[in-house]
Amino acid sequence: MISTIAAEALTSLGRDAPDEQTLAGLVRTITGQPGAEPVSARVVPIDYPIGTPSTEALLQVFGAAELPDGTFVEWSCFVKKLQSVRHSPIIQLVPEQLREDFIRDMPWKLEVAVHRSDIASVLPDGLRLPAVYSINEHDDDRATLWMENVVQAPGCWQLERFERAANLLGRLSARRQPHLVTPFLRRDDVSTPGIGLRYYTNGRVMMAALPALADDQTWRHPMLAAAVCNAGDHSLRDELLDLGQRLPAVLDALDALPQCYQHGDASPQNLLVPIGKQDEFVVIDWGFDCPQAVGFDLGQLLVGLAHAGELEAEELPAIHEVILSAFMEGLAAEGMDVPEEQVRYGYLGSLLARATFTALPLEQLGKASESDLELFEQRVRLTRTLVNLVSTIN
Repeated sequence: MISTIAAEALTSLGRDAPDEQTLAGLVRTITGQPGAEPVSARVVPIDYPIGTPSTEALLQVFGAAELPDGTFVEWSCFVKKLQSVRHSPIIQLVPEQLREDFIRDMPWKLEVAVHRSDIASVLPDGLRLPAVYSINEHDDDRATLWMENVVQAPGCWQLERFERAANLLGRLSARRQPHLVTPFLRRDDVSTPGIGLRYYTNGRVMMAALPALADDQTWRHPMLAAAVCNAGDHSLRDELLDLGQRLPAVLDALDALPQCYQHGDASPQNLLVPIGKQDEFVVIDWGFDCPQAVGFDLGQLLVGLAHAGELEAEELPAIHEVILSAFMEGLAAEGMDVPEEQVRYGYLGSLLARATFTALPLEQLGKASESDLELFEQRVRLTRTLVNLVSTIN
């Protein structure tokens, strides 16, 4: 009866709500207690801006369970609802003639495939997947993952943590060379070098960001104009547009470099550091399931926290030097011999295509208020830092 009450508390999960028996099994797996009986449960939506259209919702479930000896333990899990992008509101922003291709090409089931793969046996010591308790797949192109709720260690990322993460990402890249492994999801042309970055660049950068950066009205907007003026960075626009002219050649050069299946979105936000285990990273939210130039993962590792406003742009050059050398050491430790100039190009060329032209929050211009000036100033500084870094590649 008590477990029935706990199960009824999860009815807000709709068809993903577990019945009494399923919930009891879930709680016993989470707690490691075969006799645990759930006595309470509650669903807490995560207030987080979801930027990926294949993510429908993020939730946490908390509860308590009674053990055979009459004592009680707390339990929790993380619930991630996935969906085809045809269900996402963002589909209305895609030109109608491009929607079917967008729906087909967005690999919304990638995370399901990751957890059903053998990647856990490939990960170097220090990287691991979160435990997955259950995967629900539905006929309408939706799925739900019930996973470990990783309690993260408090505090900011220091240089040593960036260094360790980069080393492990280098090891992972060396282990996932195309002749050693296959993609998580088999799709047409998925083995083509750089196809994921080209798809992103042709859409987000070429069709949206660069035309906006070339538009005089963009730079006349009071918010962006004030941020640029306060930074004294009046050459930023011209330098961005010059880099935009170089972008096609950079993409060609990236495709000619040694290729690896990498994490694909290795920002610190996707490398969770569990409390009590600060030398370990729990790896979530994989992306770009195709071969990319060696060094690709370093771009998101560098820029992720700064883009979220949790790290100052002025700190990035020091991090840049540390992660590049650590990544090289990780490659070498796994027997992958690549010249540093190639890794640097793979890293910075990918950073150019993926982050440099989209660091300015141009999507906020239509609704910006005076309170947003600090955000624009921060992003101007970030963009300047990225321009300086990527301009060093030939």
